[in-house]
Amino acid sequence: MLSLKDSLAVLKKTKALLEGHFVLSSGLHSPQYVQCAKLLSLPKASNKFTLSLSKKIKKHIKNIDIILSPAMGGIIIGYEIGRLLNKETIFCERVEGKFKLRRGFSIKKNSRVLIVEDVITTGKSSLECVKLVKKSKAKILGFACLIDRSSKLSIKIKKHKIISQVKLDVPTFKKNNLPSYLKKIPITKPGSRFLK
Repeated sequence: MLSLKDSLAVLKKTKALLEGHFVLSSGLHSPQYVQCAKLLSLPKASNKFTLSLSKKIKKHIKNIDIILSPAMGGIIIGYEIGRLLNKETIFCERVEGKFKLRRGFSIKKNSRVLIVEDVITTGKSSLECVKLVKKSKAKILGFACLIDRSSKLSIKIKKHKIISQVKLDVPTFKKNNLPSYLKKIPITKPGSRFLK
């Protein structure tokens, strides 16, 4: 498995770990942003990440029937983990602001579902996926991601453990509680929820 040191080196080399003032898709502000699309655009580099994450998933979670990922960020990583674990992989996408299953995708009753994302900060997208799983009367096995940015204060996922390739402790701030150094840096909104 890929060590934390090696994982961080890959993120920096692929320019997936960015410094600045970012508004995350959760609405929180942060001095760092992980742009997993940069990592995933380089298959050779991202293969080390996905292979390592798939081994961690195999170690902790058994009998997966289906992998569900949120669009857009989770599609590639979900597919790649599904390929490595030889599991059916589907994704949900936003329709009028809410996640839906489209394109003929469905989750069978009582199936065992692993939710896979690129980055988890608050868990908002993952929890929206949970609603689809519950609506289908299926079972949540847990959550997996390339990068876990969650903290005890930010995370909304409480019940299940998050399996990640890298756990990053990056501070996040509410808009009305920004540190002075962050206020001086122009804001970038990189998350897919901000795209029109």
